[in-house]
Amino acid sequence: MTAVAAGTETLISADSHVSEDPDLWVNLLPARFRDMAPRFSPRKVGEGFQNKPGGWDPSERVKEMSVDGVSAEVLYPTLGLSLFGLDDAELQEACFRVYNDWLIDYCKVAPDRLVGIACLSVYDIDRAIHELERCRTAGLKGGLIWQAPHPDLPFTSSHYDRFWAAAQDLEMPVNLHILTGHNYSKDMGARQGVEHYRGSVNLKTFDAASGLFELIFYGVLDRYPRLKIVIVENEIGWIPFFLQQWDYYFRRFRKTNPPPIDREPSEYFYRQVYATFFNDAVGGQSFRWWGHDNCMWSNDFPHPNSTWPNSRTVIERDLGHVPPDVRAKLVCENVARLYDLRVPAAV
Repeated sequence: MTAVAAGTETLISADSHVSEDPDLWVNLLPARFRDMAPRFSPRKVGEGFQNKPGGWDPSERVKEMSVDGVSAEVLYPTLGLSLFGLDDAELQEACFRVYNDWLIDYCKVAPDRLVGIACLSVYDIDRAIHELERCRTAGLKGGLIWQAPHPDLPFTSSHYDRFWAAAQDLEMPVNLHILTGHNYSKDMGARQGVEHYRGSVNLKTFDAASGLFELIFYGVLDRYPRLKIVIVENEIGWIPFFLQQWDYYFRRFRKTNPPPIDREPSEYFYRQVYATFFNDAVGGQSFRWWGHDNCMWSNDFPHPNSTWPNSRTVIERDLGHVPPDVRAKLVCENVARLYDLRVPAAV
């Protein structure tokens, strides 16, 4: 197919990041939490995810987005991702409120282009719902919870039921991002040599597959049919295989070992689940026959493995073979529909 000319195709990244000030929580947590505040290494401008000032300066970010040809970005934390592994529920809740307040102000600079996702502590469901409501009123577009729950609070439990119901009623998608929660990410620094690769590929994918399995097979999506779930930064090449296998075994054993669902697992996925991709050539080939309405392109800016400033080149590599209407869904329309966005002009 003919390449799409720059400036004629609207791109919305479904997964990009801000770069919080390392002292954000030290400076802004309430006094009673100050001694427990998360501490991070000082900012080294020009290195890693701190390579671009747009991570913390929204005015600069808009300029950097234009360099990449991106009209809008859905924004997740960077340092804040690790805080989903905190065991202290009150501290986690306070940290997320500080972050959410900062993000709300950040997005106000260009509300049609900077799309914020709130961080939510779900140890206490009543408080989680209150924060979800507050952030929605303030203009944020969804809620991020842990992808790997605390062992005492699995997605298979009824603990989350009122939260799922509230997210459904508020039309706030629930987002599950890589490196959040009680999983391999808590001991990444201890994974040396070959074991680092196990975490980056095997364990990462297991977290996503396990969470998605529980939400489908334990009936969450069946009980809350308007709830939207987003699997973030886990790529998508593995998903059609898992859905195929889940459907096969559901059909094979449902009469002798019936799960609490009455549809094939893939039906729930197609109805309620979205997934992001940014550098997945295998997943790109699957778009010949799958994922047109559920997958969403992203650039992961400003992290080191981001496709910035070559996103259009990568998109052409991975999506150049799909029809224009499908490509438009993957790079713009699906994410705009999910978060009810006013689509900015192409840049």
